[in-house]
Amino acid sequence: MIWVTFISSSFFSLLLILRFFRKTSLVYILQRWWYTLENHLHVHQSFKIPLYNEHYQENQLYQKTITYLNSLPSVEDSDFTKLYSGSKPSEIFLHLGANHTVGDTFLGARVSWTKEKTEGDVNSALVLRIKKKDKRRIFRQYFQHILTVADEIEQKRKEIKLCVNSGSDENSRWRTVPFTHPASFNTVVMDAELKNKVKSDLELFLKSKHYYNRLGRVWKRSYLLYGASGTGKSSFIAAMARFLCYDVYDIDISKVSDDSDLKMLLLQTTSKSVIVIEALDRFLALKSKAVSLSGILNFMDGIISCCGEERVMVFTMNEKVEIDPAVLRPGRIDVHIHFPLCDFSAFRVLASSYLGVKDHKLFPQVQEVFQAGARMSPAEIGEIMISNRSSPSRALKTVITALQRNGGDERRGQRSGDGGSCRNSGELVPNGGACQESVHTMREFRNLYGLLRIGSRRKDDHSGPIEKEGPRI
Repeated sequence: MIWVTFISSSFFSLLLILRFFRKTSLVYILQRWWYTLENHLHVHQSFKIPLYNEHYQENQLYQKTITYLNSLPSVEDSDFTKLYSGSKPSEIFLHLGANHTVGDTFLGARVSWTKEKTEGDVNSALVLRIKKKDKRRIFRQYFQHILTVADEIEQKRKEIKLCVNSGSDENSRWRTVPFTHPASFNTVVMDAELKNKVKSDLELFLKSKHYYNRLGRVWKRSYLLYGASGTGKSSFIAAMARFLCYDVYDIDISKVSDDSDLKMLLLQTTSKSVIVIEALDRFLALKSKAVSLSGILNFMDGIISCCGEERVMVFTMNEKVEIDPAVLRPGRIDVHIHFPLCDFSAFRVLASSYLGVKDHKLFPQVQEVFQAGARMSPAEIGEIMISNRSSPSRALKTVITALQRNGGDERRGQRSGDGGSCRNSGELVPNGGACQESVHTMREFRNLYGLLRIGSRRKDDHSGPIEKEGPRI
């Protein structure tokens, strides 16, 4: 009985000792030593996954693999691990440090990954080290596993990125930050019918890969957003990006050194992205020596623009009256969307969103001022409402005063971007059926057209009938 008690006590003590050593660095050191010895006893093969391919385009396999590696529990055991906060305060993500190694196991085979990073990131790469005896057995299955897991992770924590060009330095062409703009199609102030047309157009584009391939055309779509400053063009771009779940590449042409640099920027964008050039009309008016008109045209639909697919290109302008027709032709711009100054219909939407007011005793007075021809941008009216959000009545009175003050300013009427039927209402116009530029209002145009018809009847029969214009969208 004494011997049994002694053995039980000794066994219990041994377990305590083993548990203690398991929690110290001794076991970790022995384990690392054993892995090192085992690696020396086997022949290994290495594979490198570079950050950029030979065409200076971002290697998607690199991004998928780094997403997978950062999800491994063994990243915590790496010699150097970076910690990043997520979009939520409680989220913390682990990232493998530069020039450090992490291990992984798949189907019983152990592999190691090293993140090689050079200054400037151009030659950065991930290096896989695998035993030759395991390579044939697991290689293809392992990479399929990596891609599947990475896709699942990205789907769970999809975060849209905003990429901006920081200069002509090849080593740091794009800077990336999370895209946190809160705009969506629910918050954009726009005619409901027009908004639904845009959404339908984008949804159709997403489903059209095989259709574009069958036609032999690049799977991309180009939009022109034009209208006065403050009419919501930038917010609309953000809403498009969120609707599509596409990253945004915002190109600042003033930081582009020449046509070749502009091409390189486009080459380093990824698929499933919205590529934006804002205030294109101002740039074209400056006639910059750095980037030529030819460079812009090639960017829009040249050979370089075909090096990739599933992209949406967006260009914004205040006015398109003086723009070279070559820039706006079908193929370069697929859809024109006009952003007008605020009218009473848009005002009601703003009042509901900013003030929580769907109706008010001052609404008839606001409507009367709008009917008199007064116009302001949605941004200007929105700012007034934000400043007076604690008192809806005061906000509406301030808007009325501002509208009355600006009602007689003819320049504000010209800020809407175009004459003719595009003047006071937003519209989506497929290119090729775009409304023609005119200095007349729609009413003046109809009166002029009526006079022409009357004059034609007075001519002799040899003059023939007047040919009516085709329908416009």
